[in-house]
Amino acid sequence: MKNDKYGFTGKKENGLKQIIALKNLGNVSAGTLGGFIGKEENLSDTGNAWVYDNARVSGNARVYGNARVSDNARVYDNAWVSDNARVSGNARVSDNAWVSDNARVSDNARVSDNAWVSDNARVSNNALVSGNALVSGKAWVSGIKRSDGHTFCFVSCSDGSHRVIAGCRYFLMSEAKIHWTETRGGTALGEETLAILDALEALSKVKPGGCV
Repeated sequence: MKNDKYGFTGKKENGLKQIIALKNLGNVSAGTLGGFIGKEENLSDTGNAWVYDNARVSGNARVYGNARVSDNARVYDNAWVSDNARVSGNARVSDNAWVSDNARVSDNARVSDNAWVSDNARVSNNALVSGNALVSGKAWVSGIKRSDGHTFCFVSCSDGSHRVIAGCRYFLMSEAKIHWTETRGGTALGEETLAILDALEALSKVKPGGCV
């Protein structure tokens, strides 16, 4: 069946083609210019799924349902974004990752490998979700990058605890502060780390959630 949902403007960037809506799609009016995709398989020709702004979808990635990819976000490799999910900001979803349901991935967040972000989960700031991770329910993951490039991610858990993920470390907040005081205490990097932990802890008071 002929694709009557969107066409191509003729504009290309890095091998990707800009899309244009051929009919009204939810909040997208016919004639609206969209982002860039590599091939028609990247964006479903049914539903209201759309690629906005300067967002790019490439490789074997798929965006379908009512999903939205916007701003400067990138979805590539074999990643899928489905249902009512949103990927925005400078977020990246890659490898075999899947973002579904009402999940949100934003800012500079990265979701990769075989990770799955679903339900009403939120992944934002500089958070990294990778491996075989599953972030679901009302979970939210937030991250802050230290000056040396090391990222500290924060997960609010359903038992009321809050854990810090940094590299291979997976600490309760209290454990994290003890660890970096003992290993980095009295150094500029140590002071920066404790300030990051304080900032993440403050977030927990205004953004409650749960993780699996």
